[in-house]
Amino acid sequence: MNVPLRRPRAAFLLLLAGLLTACATPRVASKPVSASGPEVWRSRGYGWLLTVTPEGLRLHHETAAGCYPDPTSSSELKQMFGVQEPGPVEGVREFFAAPGETRYRFDRIAAIPDGCDVPHVWSAPELFDVFRATFAEHYAYFPERGPDWLARLEAERPRVSLGMDGRALFTLFADALRTLGDAHVELLADDARSDTLTYEERATGTFALLEQEARRTGRTSKAVQKEWLAAYRDGILQTVLRGQGHHVANQRVFWGFAAPGVGYLNVMTMGGFVAATDGDDATPEQELAALEPVLDEAMAAFAGATAVIVDVSNNRGGHDVVARAIAARFADRPRLAYSKWARGAKDAPPQEFILTPTSRPAFHGPVQLVTSDVTVSAGEVFTLAMRALPQVRHVGTRTRGSFSDVLVKPLPNGWTVHLSNEHYTDAKGEDFEARGAPPQQPLDVFPEADLSHGHARAIRVLADSLTVRDAK
Repeated sequence: MNVPLRRPRAAFLLLLAGLLTACATPRVASKPVSASGPEVWRSRGYGWLLTVTPEGLRLHHETAAGCYPDPTSSSELKQMFGVQEPGPVEGVREFFAAPGETRYRFDRIAAIPDGCDVPHVWSAPELFDVFRATFAEHYAYFPERGPDWLARLEAERPRVSLGMDGRALFTLFADALRTLGDAHVELLADDARSDTLTYEERATGTFALLEQEARRTGRTSKAVQKEWLAAYRDGILQTVLRGQGHHVANQRVFWGFAAPGVGYLNVMTMGGFVAATDGDDATPEQELAALEPVLDEAMAAFAGATAVIVDVSNNRGGHDVVARAIAARFADRPRLAYSKWARGAKDAPPQEFILTPTSRPAFHGPVQLVTSDVTVSAGEVFTLAMRALPQVRHVGTRTRGSFSDVLVKPLPNGWTVHLSNEHYTDAKGEDFEARGAPPQQPLDVFPEADLSHGHARAIRVLADSLTVRDAK
């Protein structure tokens, strides 16, 4: 999803797409945003000021260090705030993109605060203040990822001067963010110099091993990852599915039988099932329209299976709504999948997301869910949803530990920072951010000694064990 305002989980989809190419129940009475007189609303959490006018929507960002307009167009804002419902009391309203999506609670205020629309050239010290305030007010995981991060950032303040070069300021911000080790933190420079101002997350786990391989062989990280993904794909098709599988949905889904009576479904992204055209990503609705027939065919084939392996060990994220739609194929009755709430969203109750059984083909027998430290974002949300089902056994290694949607904050100078501002908890109320969801049964799918072929061999052993267990 490529919306400038907020791109939940898009980075993982875009990265994997490039590599592959190279190789809650809503309330009723929803209505469109009103076209009556101008209204100004302040969000609980998120730091937004939303203005609703007959001409459309406008957004401002509000921090303790200043207020400034968002460059996003009204049409793009409607993709996120296009539907509204009355809140629990007068003067409170909830805005959201569509039924079942994240709901944002706003309070009515009299007007945009003074100064929000005054043209201003922001100095380096002022940008530093906005950057710091944005994280101080919205980043949800300092205790887990950087308990002294704000203090360490503050210690850098003496380096920031009125005449500080933009490249030096960008480097200061990037170096600070990298220490968080958060896959949902990003810094972008959206100007003519963006090719020279880059931020790269610190590699960990399996990706760190791939980085080591790149250094050892003198190749680029991209080349090594491309080769690794090709081996992953070929291992599934030849070793796991023994040449009898299906590789479909824009090469994002594998399915077939891994052993007699043992179905196998591998989903590599929670989106990307429709090839992008003219630079525009498909909407979640278009993604589901492409995915559902594929799931129909797979689930119909699995009807007589004694067990199914659902493999998201290389899932790079995407859309939560897609994750829930796949998990619904295994739900026998409505169950709480997970809850979420934003840091600073005072008196806004957690939003619950219910996994509802589908009328389409489904499988309610035993399921082995496979994850790894590569499983991230919407792939981890899928993991939470599947773990809520009693017939699912979670095997593999811990997930990456980056559940939160990405809060996109443009800085006043044209740069953009992404951060994690939401808490996700499973059906038991546990939050796995920064540490990942742990499996019930360990299974090393990306062993250091055999990164290229270890996954296929591990799944082969798992599938054969299920066949033996069924025979007994």
